[in-house]
Amino acid sequence: MKLNIANPATGAQKLIELEDEQKMRIFYDKKISTEVDADPLGEEWKGYRLKITGGNDKQGFPMMQGVLVNHRVRLLLDLNSKCYRPRRPGERVRKSVRGAITGPDLSVIALVVTKKGEKEIPGLTDVNIPVRLGPKRASKIRKLYSLTKEDDVRKFVIRRVNPKKPKRQGKAPRIQRLLTPRVQQRTRRTLALRKRVHEKARSEAAAYAKLLTQRRKEAKNKRLSSKRRSSVKRDSQKGATAPVVGGVAPAEKPHAVQAAQAQKGTAPSVKAQKQQGPKGARGTKGAAGAAGAAKKPPRDQPKRAGPQSETKTTKGGGGGERGGAVKRAK
Repeated sequence: MKLNIANPATGAQKLIELEDEQKMRIFYDKKISTEVDADPLGEEWKGYRLKITGGNDKQGFPMMQGVLVNHRVRLLLDLNSKCYRPRRPGERVRKSVRGAITGPDLSVIALVVTKKGEKEIPGLTDVNIPVRLGPKRASKIRKLYSLTKEDDVRKFVIRRVNPKKPKRQGKAPRIQRLLTPRVQQRTRRTLALRKRVHEKARSEAAAYAKLLTQRRKEAKNKRLSSKRRSSVKRDSQKGATAPVVGGVAPAEKPHAVQAAQAQKGTAPSVKAQKQQGPKGARGTKGAAGAAGAAKKPPRDQPKRAGPQSETKTTKGGGGGERGGAVKRAK
């Protein structure tokens, strides 16, 4: 079995092949991210501590974190899954992966040095490989070099140097989230514009609310004035009535009005009343009664001698239970 050991402190990496089963037993039945003491590997590994980060079985299938078995399984993987890179948007594939528990069926186990021992490991701890690509974010560059906000981050960025052209200064990455005077001015301008837009919106909303209140008040006043006009008109129509006959309004005694019209000679003739048809018959109750009384007087009542004569008729006798109804015509 092979052990692929990496040392983040120096950037070095070393591949070791072991054939002794006794030495490999310390890595069996361990889950990924478990730390193991490397003392059984040899005298030079005394004091070292290694962390399991993954591996591959003898057929080349990778170990997958979270699959708590020591054999191979088939899982449906998508964009958010490990050990799979989709080729199309929304693509899902069922693939075989190795469980996260180590065993003798593995061909390679990936390890990371978390604690350095007493002795140096040749090719792993005694060499220092420079970092090819450093951090790009300004805060991470400050953290790497322990800088303050007053220090210029652009002087500490890691540049890529072309070995074919060593005389050139190299190519530096663009620093992200770097606060320069220009960026600060843009930020102030954006905030000022946003504040201006908010103030304009508030002023327009206040003006609209004021106008809406005024329009509602005008509509209310208009409705009240129209109601007043209609009530005044109604009262004026009630006041402008026909001439009173005998001290009584014609609305109260319409038969008296007809009698007055007959006296003056302005009452409609019987022929005109007949020509009116059902419209004349649908008159008021008092008018219909007056018209009937004018056309057909009661049988027991004598005919009128003239417009100045008075006739009294008592229905059902003078002293009946229902009382007497007196009709007076002038």
